[in-house]
Amino acid sequence: MATYHAIAAIGQAILGLLEQARPGSEFAGAQFELYQATNFHTPMDEGVSLFLYNASVSTARRHLPPRVLRDGRTIRNTLPLDLYYLLTTWAKTAEKQHNLLAWAMRTIEDTPTLAASLLNHYGPEPGTFWPDETVTLVNEPITLQDIYNIWEINKQNMQVSVAYVARVVPIDSMIVDAEGARVQNRVFDAEGDGG
Repeated sequence: MATYHAIAAIGQAILGLLEQARPGSEFAGAQFELYQATNFHTPMDEGVSLFLYNASVSTARRHLPPRVLRDGRTIRNTLPLDLYYLLTTWAKTAEKQHNLLAWAMRTIEDTPTLAASLLNHYGPEPGTFWPDETVTLVNEPITLQDIYNIWEINKQNMQVSVAYVARVVPIDSMIVDAEGARVQNRVFDAEGDGG
């Protein structure tokens, strides 16, 4: 089941995918890090940062059915989230920064669907995702208001960036729904007298 560790696992998996695919000769010194707003004030010298700037309940699949566990118990409805990331490249020269950006975008485009094996490998908790679960990354144009809000905190270090959304990330409940007693026998009143 995708636990609440899923958000951290996705960010780490995106960076892990990029780090694994890095062409060592050109970007040997590149770092791959999750960023918070404060990190933009003293950024890395060279590499890729990933900043989660918004999370919202997915409107595409809002009402997912309850999940049935392997032992037959049912847990409450899954919470489907859309996670909005800003991928920013950093380098000492504009040319290297542009090359790093194009390479990162191409790498994500080549692997837009993150399998559970990759997500669980980089996640903070083993088994965060079920084996059949995946997360899809889509390039998402960022709104002008979001651009303003994000770069308002980063006026001195404004860099070229690209936005992605991880769509319909399932966060399963930890609450098991109460069940009534299992039916053992059915009794049919074929004669209709109710007795």
